[in-house]
Amino acid sequence: MNKRICLPVVMAAAFNHAATACTGITFKATDTSTVVARTIEWGGSYLASRYVVVPRGHSQQSYAPDGKGGMEFTADYGYVGIAVQSEEFVAEGINEAGLSAGLFYFPGSGEYEPFDPQMRERTAADLQLVSIVLGRCASVEEVIKFVRRIRIVGIVPGASTIHWRFADKTGRQVVLEIIARQTIFHENRLGVLTNSPRFDWHLTNLDNYINLYPGSAPTHYMGGIELSPLSSASGSLGLPGDFTSPSRFVRAAFFQTTAPQPATGIDAVRLCFQILNNFDIPIGVEFAVGDTPPAMPSATQWTSATDLNACRFYFRTMYDSRIRCIDLRGIDFSLTEYLSRPIDPVQQTEIVDITSAITQK
Repeated sequence: MNKRICLPVVMAAAFNHAATACTGITFKATDTSTVVARTIEWGGSYLASRYVVVPRGHSQQSYAPDGKGGMEFTADYGYVGIAVQSEEFVAEGINEAGLSAGLFYFPGSGEYEPFDPQMRERTAADLQLVSIVLGRCASVEEVIKFVRRIRIVGIVPGASTIHWRFADKTGRQVVLEIIARQTIFHENRLGVLTNSPRFDWHLTNLDNYINLYPGSAPTHYMGGIELSPLSSASGSLGLPGDFTSPSRFVRAAFFQTTAPQPATGIDAVRLCFQILNNFDIPIGVEFAVGDTPPAMPSATQWTSATDLNACRFYFRTMYDSRIRCIDLRGIDFSLTEYLSRPIDPVQQTEIVDITSAITQK
């Protein structure tokens, strides 16, 4: 195995050997804008995430389990996104056609087809599928047709499988899962996604929370005793608050469907970041008593929101809560060069002292 193949495989192995807890939501504004947003969690170590800008014509090769490489792919569309551990592993991004793609970990639920060296030219590594699709496809329908022509494999034996979210500017969104070696596309009309179990299980599980509703519960009597709400929003009593994937799915669905519809795309972006604040995972909760978590401020390393109609990619990080934006319409993807830069050049949260502004006369 040559160095080019070996290094990302080692990184992928490190990234897979612990739990991840990503949460995705979707909003459609009254001006017809569609915004998809998500968190990405990893409490084991700093992901060294980078934003990448990929021009049209940029060529890459997929990794393969035997170290000899898989399919070669060239970008027909320019795209931007955030990569984790290695710049080849784009976890979330959007291309200039308004297609969004993102990977979500899917431990214990999926099963890929085995790697077949005879089908190397049609083999794509799971951690690179986002990059391949963003470079090749302009719509969800094209994604479905393309994925059915290739074989997706894992590049680290025993590592977690992945499922994917794809959305385009028409508002259509699908979830791709590979179950028992079978490729399955789910239409995601709800627009919520977390991790395992499989997507249709999460939808069925929502039936267990039929009692949830916005607002406050009415006063009623039990055995002659008057029961009254102790505070507002008592209609949400029973909403799960833990960080497991099923509970996050229910919570995300409830917050998303009870929020007022935003007027514009930028309003939807701001709303997504506000809602996803509820899914930030404190660094210590994923570790057993006695285990020492890494010296990071959060297990939620970054959060992104993507306006599919405006072709704008927004993100903020655990070190910098400012919302940063990359406007794809301001990039000439026929002329720009490939770019890869850390999302956090300084890994320390800035604190601004405003005392002097207060004391000035």
